[in-house]
Amino acid sequence: MIYYENIQQAMNVEVAISTDMAQKILLWNKMYENQAPWIDPSIDVMSCEIPSAICSEMATAVTMEARVCVDGDARAAFLDQELKKVKTDLSDIVEYACAGGGLILKPYISGQHIAIDYVQSDSFFPVAFDSAKQITAAIFPEFKHKGKWLYTKLEYQEYDAQTQTYRIRNKAFKSRKAAVKINDIINLGIEVSLTEVSEWADLEPEVIMTGANCPLFSYLRIPMANNTDRYSPLGVSIYSRAVKHIKDADQHYGAIMWEYRSKETAVQAGKDFFEKDREGHAIMPKGKERLFRDMGDVSDKNGAPFFNVYSPEIRNESFFDGFNRILQRVEFNSCLAYGTLSDPQLVEKTAEEIKSGKQRTYAMVKAIQNSLRDALLGLLNAMDAWTTIGKLAPPGSFELCTDFDDSVIVDKDKERKTDREDVAMGAMQLWEYRAKYYGESEEQAKKSIQQPAEVIE
Repeated sequence: MIYYENIQQAMNVEVAISTDMAQKILLWNKMYENQAPWIDPSIDVMSCEIPSAICSEMATAVTMEARVCVDGDARAAFLDQELKKVKTDLSDIVEYACAGGGLILKPYISGQHIAIDYVQSDSFFPVAFDSAKQITAAIFPEFKHKGKWLYTKLEYQEYDAQTQTYRIRNKAFKSRKAAVKINDIINLGIEVSLTEVSEWADLEPEVIMTGANCPLFSYLRIPMANNTDRYSPLGVSIYSRAVKHIKDADQHYGAIMWEYRSKETAVQAGKDFFEKDREGHAIMPKGKERLFRDMGDVSDKNGAPFFNVYSPEIRNESFFDGFNRILQRVEFNSCLAYGTLSDPQLVEKTAEEIKSGKQRTYAMVKAIQNSLRDALLGLLNAMDAWTTIGKLAPPGSFELCTDFDDSVIVDKDKERKTDREDVAMGAMQLWEYRAKYYGESEEQAKKSIQQPAEVIE
């Protein structure tokens, strides 16, 4: 269940998310954690970890060989250094966003530096959006245990573009009944002073800043149409349209495992074939207890002690063929090329089908890269604002530079060979080739080809 009433009453705002959308966000994140509601080991339905595999594959394709830097003066150098951890965590950030449909990058001042929180889709409450589907107001819960009490801090941030004002409100509550998980907040308890928790003691209950030109957080949205709530600007999970197929895959894989266990080879024999212990019980060969089964005092139709080898044929080929077909539906509905999750050797594909599958992945990868670039720019703007507020670096300007690899669709070796042929026939300048493959600027590349080559004996 999702409980918003206490949150809304405490902060006196309306949460801008429907119950259905909130339930789907909860479901997508549970699936990513291998805790989907249909998982039940008692009936042989176990998670194949498909959601996490989808998110990992997409995040790798989006961030593979990605280069992010901040160019400019001393202010830019400071921001680039503070952005270092985000660069390292770029793949994780995209993976979490793919799972839940989006993620908030929330910077704040920590000493003389800027720290950045990654707030996943089930850990914040959106309140308002602008025309570009960016969140402009949100509530961020935080929890602290102190003895038998659970303290909950609700931080409300609101950006008003018309008046260029920014409001931050903080309230603290304590209760013995409130749950730690954000989706189970039922009773916030009584409101208390922020000073009761040492980590919150320096926070002001309310701060209003003027001259603001952006929110102090940035929202990374997965660029897919929201077919869960068509009127919600929130993003949806990369596998939101493959939920029922993922459920089928988990259930079908459980059936495959049962097929193997139920068809295990076994030697069924009468008691006369086994040694006995002092109590007359059959002694099974050590380490092979599962292979032998004592059938007791049983004889065959000729009166001889019963002996039979149980070894039925396993229907693995038909089972795995069905499993792979389900995985292909998951791939198609999750914007992945065929063979990413399914067995590529079991699927005959023409060159055109391979190209089409790669283009489907490439289109989504490029769309996420564009969203990631916008989110990073929003993050830098927020970091720049905090830098000014905290006087952490001298005034200046900055420029975000990003370069994403496109090898998911382009064969780099083949492209480089083609470019060499173009240089040889004069269709491409040598300095263009150097600039493209050696990372040199136009001026550096032209200067390099003018220098005489050294001859090494």
